[in-house]
Amino acid sequence: MIDLHCHSCFSDGTDTPEELVAQAIQSGVKGLALTDHDTVAGVPRFAEAAAPHGITAVAGVEISTAFRHGDLHMLGYFVDHQDSQLAEKLEWIRSGRRARNDEIFHKLHQLGMPLTWPEIAGHTEDRVIGRPHFAQAMVARGYVHNTKEAFTRYLARGGSAYAARRTLAAEDALAIICDAGGVPVLAHPVTLPFTRRELRDALIELKRMGLAGLEVYYPQHNPEHTRFYAQLARELDLIPTGGSDYHGTRTPDLQLGRGFGTLKVPANTIDRLSCWLPIP
Repeated sequence: MIDLHCHSCFSDGTDTPEELVAQAIQSGVKGLALTDHDTVAGVPRFAEAAAPHGITAVAGVEISTAFRHGDLHMLGYFVDHQDSQLAEKLEWIRSGRRARNDEIFHKLHQLGMPLTWPEIAGHTEDRVIGRPHFAQAMVARGYVHNTKEAFTRYLARGGSAYAARRTLAAEDALAIICDAGGVPVLAHPVTLPFTRRELRDALIELKRMGLAGLEVYYPQHNPEHTRFYAQLARELDLIPTGGSDYHGTRTPDLQLGRGFGTLKVPANTIDRLSCWLPIP
């Protein structure tokens, strides 16, 4: 069993890298990718924790990008976490995130829902604070009943505390991942506001820019989604990947490696990704 999409406390997950590895051991996951949002700071601890247990630990990242008139998320696998250009661009993204957080912070205060930064940050170790951290703090304060309400009424696009943030162009994100020795994959296509034809056209365009794979196996994909995305991957010669998008207690219904219980990422996916890598 493998899982190529999970998050630690270095972004918006609740588990430390060591706890993710422990969870993988308990769940029978033999290959795991750490794909924190816009940071690779947790990768060294993740790799060190996995090494004694024979778990294939894949250094990854998930980058928010701008494409056409919307956003999409790009996963990068086997990236060099010490690559200086990658570090510089990820810091540029995080600085934009911090500016956005300041705006959300002040909007919530104006709406009569003041918070403090310590309660927002919670247990995130790299201070990569995002909207889920605000949502959790809002629930803890009793401002909303649950995180879904926090997003629907306040934090999602159109909400009264929403703030846009800085993102890389998809083309730039693809180049950065490739330049850092990584393999770029489009994440969770089901979340994109595209028709099937539009998605196919987008994938053709992204592949010209360097896209290598498509996340086919994902908890939110129903069987019809999975069949369609697998077909697209075959037609366009993209590597089909997958993962649980596990965030620890933030996604209590999800299991590492199994998603909602039926997730099954092909065991040869890691090999296929590593074969895509250019020969040094």
